[in-house]
Amino acid sequence: MSLEWLALVSAFLWACASLLSVIPARHLGTFAFSRWRMACVSLMLGAMSLVSGGFYTLSLTQMGMMAVSGLIGIFIGDTCLYACMNRIGPRRASLLFATHAAFSALFGIWLFQERLSLQGWTGAALVFAGVLVAVAFSGAKTQKLEYTHGALWLSLSLGLMAALCQSLGTIIAKPVMVAGADPIAASCVRMLVAFAAHGGLRLAQVPFSKPTSPINLRVLGIIALNGLLAMVMGMTIFLFALRHGNVTLVAIMSSTSPVMLLPILWIFTRQRPGAGSWLGAILVVFGTALVLAR
Repeated sequence: MSLEWLALVSAFLWACASLLSVIPARHLGTFAFSRWRMACVSLMLGAMSLVSGGFYTLSLTQMGMMAVSGLIGIFIGDTCLYACMNRIGPRRASLLFATHAAFSALFGIWLFQERLSLQGWTGAALVFAGVLVAVAFSGAKTQKLEYTHGALWLSLSLGLMAALCQSLGTIIAKPVMVAGADPIAASCVRMLVAFAAHGGLRLAQVPFSKPTSPINLRVLGIIALNGLLAMVMGMTIFLFALRHGNVTLVAIMSSTSPVMLLPILWIFTRQRPGAGSWLGAILVVFGTALVLAR
């Protein structure tokens, strides 16, 4: 069995971490939260890479490629995603962001001449359709989660740009990982560059980069745990899967995070997901089974 299934582990970790982002993101504001999380993750990954010697597996060219991957995939991609969420809410923003799997599939075919069997394509299509159905018909249409601020075309553009940047970041990282780069060190380079870009915004006194409230130890602890799950563990496992797997399938598997979030939310909120969410989850399960059994 190939290792694309590891992307499912990443998706689960990202789903868990997304719940931990609510309190600190509301307390600090989106950009300040991202900046503190990147600072924590950079320290964790940097310490791990120095101890393991992982930086020695990266050439200067590969470091440059991972830096570009982080700038596009994390800094620009996350910024567009958060801006989209602020304009149209997390449900519809997640729906748009899920299209990154389709972008990655097209890039994988075009740049790496990747091929899938009929069973593989069928499974991938079912997973992608399941994610879209689960998010689009989640039933979470409350005023707190469903709103529209500003021009809709701009919101759609931001969501699709976030998906495209996520896909480009993945594609740029693929050759580096295939060459045998250490996933922890590679993640560290991506994170350091994204953190430097966020730090530049703060030093330039850009208004939206300022925190809405001062940080405290409780919020910092939550941010550190969020970063550990999402970026230290989740992103490192994702890059490992990318090294050994097909770009298309890794992207498809990692896009299941919104579906994995549904049962987690059910446990914590006691609100059962709607019929559309169940249908989407069923499609994802069947699609994943086809992919892994190919």
